[in-house]
Amino acid sequence: MVLNTYCKEDKVLLAVDCIIFGFYQEELKILVVKRDFEPAMGEWSLIGGFLKQKENLNDAASRILKRLTGLNNIYMEQVHSYSKVDRDPKERTISVSYFALIDIAHHCKDLLKENPIKWFNLKDMPSLIFDHNKMVKDAITLLRNRITNKPVGFELLPEKFTMRQLQKMYEAILDTELDKRNFINKFNSFDLLRKLNEKDMSSSKKGAFLFKFDEDKYQKKLEEGFCFKI
Repeated sequence: MVLNTYCKEDKVLLAVDCIIFGFYQEELKILVVKRDFEPAMGEWSLIGGFLKQKENLNDAASRILKRLTGLNNIYMEQVHSYSKVDRDPKERTISVSYFALIDIAHHCKDLLKENPIKWFNLKDMPSLIFDHNKMVKDAITLLRNRITNKPVGFELLPEKFTMRQLQKMYEAILDTELDKRNFINKFNSFDLLRKLNEKDMSSSKKGAFLFKFDEDKYQKKLEEGFCFKI
């Protein structure tokens, strides 16, 4: 007879919390939800859920992101685990956080109506429950590290974008102003962009040329990494 050596071990819940970033009108934004259940009902929270028996962590994060954004194949990355004993006042819960990057234009707007979720400018984000503010801080730190060594920021932009949009995205994430000429020269050196014979005419009469990233070169850079420092 084989004894169940696990039966006397403590059982704890495992949650997955998603820090969802978007970029719109030159601002880095975050998607949060107003809780409609206790504890902390009516307060703002990250979007999350519990790991199911037949899921791994990535599967759980993908399921949660799909439910609240309507999108598949989202760029996401595991950030950290949080195991403070009293972090959830209702139940002993360990949480693993992920950050995700999405193009807000492709986010299903109907989901915003169906769920108590809202985009906030990151700088105007309300205080969140439990240790979720710490999760956001850790996610931003990791995102800033990633954007300096991988071109992950393209996940936040529309398919066609101006050089200004690209620079403003970097400035929003890094929370600093960048010299225009240096930024353009640096990014051109990566040979990641394809200049289109199209212009965005919304900002001036002269217009600004639109760009797309080169898919093959982009994927190669994702694998190899690069160094973005000005």
